[in-house]
Amino acid sequence: MREERQLTAAGIGSWSGLAGLDDTALRRLGRAGGASEARLIRLRGQARLVIDVGLEPAEAALLLYAGVPDRRALAEADPQRLLVQMGRLQRRLTGLAAPMLSLARLRQWIQRARDRRTRN
Repeated sequence: MREERQLTAAGIGSWSGLAGLDDTALRRLGRAGGASEARLIRLRGQARLVIDVGLEPAEAALLLYAGVPDRRALAEADPQRLLVQMGRLQRRLTGLAAPMLSLARLRQWIQRARDRRTRN
């Protein structure tokens, strides 16, 4: 992927490195290497969920596609509503091939987001 090559060329090889980039740095990266600025912003959002909440990259990506852009939004999410929203998305993306998320798992994510919000 073009964005990954661009990040690597800029010396950014970790989720924490990507999570720490500001908008100006993302714009500069996008212009310098032809990477999509919008895609870089989404990847940064994914990185921040990975770092801030302790999610796996695939879990963070699923939350982003479900409309949960950051730790604050996850901390404020209604677990039942998020389960329905993510279930629809997951079925659309993976069909029934992958195990569906559980309400308990989503509640864990929300609680971690809340716990980390109070520490910062």
